[in-house]
Amino acid sequence: MSQIRSTEIGTGLFALLGFAALFFLVTQITSRGFSWHDQSYHLTARFSNVGGLKVGAPVSMAGVTIGRVESIDFDSTDYKAVAHLKVEQRYKKIPDDSDVAIYTAGLLGGQYVGFTAGGSETYFKEGDQIEMTQSAIVLENLISKYLFDKAGQGPAKPAEGAAK
Repeated sequence: MSQIRSTEIGTGLFALLGFAALFFLVTQITSRGFSWHDQSYHLTARFSNVGGLKVGAPVSMAGVTIGRVESIDFDSTDYKAVAHLKVEQRYKKIPDDSDVAIYTAGLLGGQYVGFTAGGSETYFKEGDQIEMTQSAIVLENLISKYLFDKAGQGPAKPAEGAAK
């Protein structure tokens, strides 16, 4: 009877350790720490195109992650995407004339929101809207523009002095 009981306890502990390891891996892979006391403030930014920006994407400044994208909505009055950003409270001295842009991490990486610091003496506060934004560069649009520009130029002319 005691051997069956110790096997059950061992199996339960093994399953519990498995769940703890899984939880740890999820927090490491997604780079999203779980905090019980959330010290942050919220900003909004309007973009004509957010590309592949996802909820939970990093918000960074000078290469340092300072927050996350909390949600993305569509405003049907001005036909723009509205990104709601959650910035950690310790980064509360971001000049209010700073601009944000959507960047791609690497060639095939995910997208993130990046701040470029302004020079103002006043700082963003809870609920502010970021006025200066730059939308995502959609790779497909860039490629099609390049191809159509090349097609519009016509066939390439042979260089002078080339053998005919």
